[in-house]
Amino acid sequence: MKKNRCWSCKSLNVISWGKQNNKRRFKCKNCGIYFTSENKSVGLKNKEVWFKKWIVGKQTYEEISRDSGYSVSTLQRYFNIMLGNTPKLSYSQNKEVYLLIDATYFSNEICLVVFRDDVFKQTQLYRITDGEHYEELNEDLENILSLGIQIGGITCDGDKSLLKAIRKVCPKVPVQRCLVHIQRMCKIWLSAHPKSNAGFELREIACKLHFIDNELKKQYWIKEVLDWYTKHENFVNEKSYNHETGRYWYTHKMVRRCFSVIRKALPNMFVFLQNSKIPKTTNGIEMQSIREYHKNNKYLMNNLFLVT
Repeated sequence: MKKNRCWSCKSLNVISWGKQNNKRRFKCKNCGIYFTSENKSVGLKNKEVWFKKWIVGKQTYEEISRDSGYSVSTLQRYFNIMLGNTPKLSYSQNKEVYLLIDATYFSNEICLVVFRDDVFKQTQLYRITDGEHYEELNEDLENILSLGIQIGGITCDGDKSLLKAIRKVCPKVPVQRCLVHIQRMCKIWLSAHPKSNAGFELREIACKLHFIDNELKKQYWIKEVLDWYTKHENFVNEKSYNHETGRYWYTHKMVRRCFSVIRKALPNMFVFLQNSKIPKTTNGIEMQSIREYHKNNKYLMNNLFLVT
């Protein structure tokens, strides 16, 4: 038997409650509302719930059929209709945009790359692919420029392919490295309790990044980094013999890796101080863009499925 779902609270805890206008009537034991069985709008909402479980929750047809009461063939028919209603994005043609560019990876080896304007909170373009590839990022940036959109600044996590594409397509656009990404990776690599004094001190320095909001604090922070390296230079460059590879390599790899990330990112870490419109992190895109798609278009994940 097909299970009825409450259109209000989405509960399956529903019981039959007589008839109304020759239609079967039901009562939701969870929220207490009454509704009839033949309601197309309710039926459509129910199917969208199962569609979301299939796409986002990655449930199989058999699992959804067992829980919903619909047959597998019926679910396939409904879902194929929904997959055909793919969204059409409208492009913003603001005079100047300040892009947040970030990629979100899903467990099914699908990558969603989003280009979002931080000032007007509008997504300019998105690509569904399997990774951050130079050729695709290069093409996306060219497509944005071809629409007549002027890019005033870009904030990104520093992916090598993306930085290469930016240098190729729009070399004069200022690039801001996401400070949260740098800080987060340093915390992960150094762990919560570094074993060495050098690691502990570098972690403390990295944790101060998000407090920098003016030129004076920036200069003090850079000096602190340089003083740290002067103090621990021998420690950072220390090498030991690896019997597995048969060669010498850096002994304190995580500490060196963190310092290397900071050193390479330093030229692009404080661009936001020269232009207040350039965001210093990509936090505005990582969850907000996906929430916006889910809110305004219930079929965002259609394209994710089509790629596979």
